[in-house]
Amino acid sequence: MTTDLKTQLQEEIAEVDWNALQPHARRDALIVVNPLLDLVAVGVAIAEDNKQVVDRWIREQLICKPSVDDLSNWNAQPEKMFKTLIVQPFVLISAV
Repeated sequence: MTTDLKTQLQEEIAEVDWNALQPHARRDALIVVNPLLDLVAVGVAIAEDNKQVVDRWIREQLICKPSVDDLSNWNAQPEKMFKTLIVQPFVLISAV
C-alpha cells in the first residue's frame, strides 16, 4: 500500500446520511463495502487498480453494487448513516 495514498484516503472518510448519497446511487456510482473489510484498504486497492484483490472481493461478495432491496430500504430511511470514501468515479459506502 502506498503510505501517502492510504493517509490521504483515511483523512477523506466521512459519515453522511442516505439523502446525501442518493445522487451517487442514481448515477450507479455506489459500491457497498462489507464491514469485515477496511474501507481505506478497499479504496487503495481500487485507486491502484489492484484487479486481483478487487476481483476476489467481488467474488466473495465483500464488495458489490447496492441491491434493489438495499436501495428500497435506504430510501425508506433517508437519515441512515454511512461511512463513505470517494475514489473517483466511485463512492465506497459501509453502514455505520
